[in-house]
Amino acid sequence: MKASQQVGIGTTGGTLLSIVGQWGVHDMLRTALLAAIGAVVSFAVTWLMQRLWQRRR
Repeated sequence: MKASQQVGIGTTGGTLLSIVGQWGVHDMLRTALLAAIGAVVSFAVTWLMQRLWQRRR
C-alpha cells in the first residue's frame, strides 16, 4: 500500500471515529429509526406508483 493511501485511510478513519465519539446512543438510535421509516415510506410510495402506472396501461 502506498503512503498516500495510508494517509487517506488514516484521515478517513480518524474523522469517522471523531464523529461517532460525539454522537450519543440516543442520536444513533434516532438516526437509525428515521432511516428505517424513510426506507419503508420510499418502498411504499414506489410500490403504489407502480401499481397505479400498471392500471393506466
